[in-house]
Amino acid sequence: MTLPFAGRLLAVAMLATLATAVPFSHAHADTAKPKVALVMKSLANEFFLTMEDGAKAYQRDHAGEFDLVSNGIKDESDTSNQIRIVEQMIVSGVNALVIAPADSKALVPVVKKAMDAGITVVNIDNRLDPDVLKSKNLSVPFVGPDNRKGARLVGEYLATRLSVGDQVGIIEGVPTTTNAQQRTAGFKEAMEAAKIKIVSVQSGNWEIDKGNAVASAMLNEYPDLKALLAGNDSMALGAVSAVRAAGKVGAVQVVGYDNIKAIQPMLRDGRVLATADQYAAKQAVFGIEAALKMLRGEKPDVDADNVIQTPVELVKQP
Repeated sequence: MTLPFAGRLLAVAMLATLATAVPFSHAHADTAKPKVALVMKSLANEFFLTMEDGAKAYQRDHAGEFDLVSNGIKDESDTSNQIRIVEQMIVSGVNALVIAPADSKALVPVVKKAMDAGITVVNIDNRLDPDVLKSKNLSVPFVGPDNRKGARLVGEYLATRLSVGDQVGIIEGVPTTTNAQQRTAGFKEAMEAAKIKIVSVQSGNWEIDKGNAVASAMLNEYPDLKALLAGNDSMALGAVSAVRAAGKVGAVQVVGYDNIKAIQPMLRDGRVLATADQYAAKQAVFGIEAALKMLRGEKPDVDADNVIQTPVELVKQP
């Protein structure tokens, strides 16, 4: 069928429009803002709420550079749900994943799945196991503090308030996480150097209630206990309650790690002797900045161990 002249002109115009529309859409996709997924551990933990708030504030200040979607799990050991969240982020087509893994080994397979899908991955807070990553031929930069150093600083300060031979207990985080292992190692180094006796190391799963239960059991089993070293401030809060319930306020020192807001009044009144500040509000931001740099094709500023070291400082009674 032959179109009238006017019809032929309209058809040519439509074809020309379609021809120019295709490259325009590709160009738009190429310049679209990247979507960054922040996947954290338990949002029942004040530390991760502070981390999320810091990330959201940073995104608002850089709204033209990237979009942010943040998620967390219900408790510190809900590894299977964190894996499901990462899988959802893969399906949704995010460009980058900044993750604080609930387990240093169990999250590696889904991280590999994300990287195989072309997603840039940056590890924060708790380091993925380097040996497991290597076995999967994965290179994932870790952005975070030296947990061992931070715990050692807290332990060394505690040691100045104790005597040689005193008994202490360590309330550890989830034992399959690298940061829990490193903090316990730092506490042990400080205690051993001061010749202070560690009578028990038990997991409080990073949580207030479990930390309280573990502290209560230690105080009951070791009546001469002089201090409780908690791997995070949530467990330290539980330990403070246990010390009070046991009638040992002032007789048993408590230290923590994280410097969350809830612990700060206790530092002032002496219920907590010391903690470590790893700058929760900035931790995710450091990770996001590294991810955006990688998305631009730039190399992150990692050291020989594929780590971007962030600050950690001792915080003690004012």
